[in-house]
Amino acid sequence: MAAKYEKFIDEISAMSVIDLAELVKALETKFGVSAAMPVGAMMPAAAAEAAAPAEEKSEFKVTLKEGGSDKIKVIKALRQVTTLGLTEAKKAVEEAPTTLGDAVPKDKAKEMKTVLEAAGAKVELA
Repeated sequence: MAAKYEKFIDEISAMSVIDLAELVKALETKFGVSAAMPVGAMMPAAAAEAAAPAEEKSEFKVTLKEGGSDKIKVIKALRQVTTLGLTEAKKAVEEAPTTLGDAVPKDKAKEMKTVLEAAGAKVELA
């Protein structure tokens, strides 16, 4: 943090809530802006801390649960979204449930699930 802001931040942290509210109003008036939160985002501070969302997962374990009724479509889809060869893809579909990846990035995992389910397979992300 820049040294030039430390004194300013110390002064703000020593202010009461009422003084902070007045400061915000003065800044809004001075610069013609609004510090209002969107209507759906308003929550008391204690509730906001209690309802803080858990850290979103960025990697998923992708599991082929069932190959579906049209295994050929699923094998083609599996080869489209992975680097598996024909023999490996066929084996994975026939021996389902099969783990397709342990630490697959979120976007890739969603793409795999979408493509495989469109072909008739059942996929689980964990």
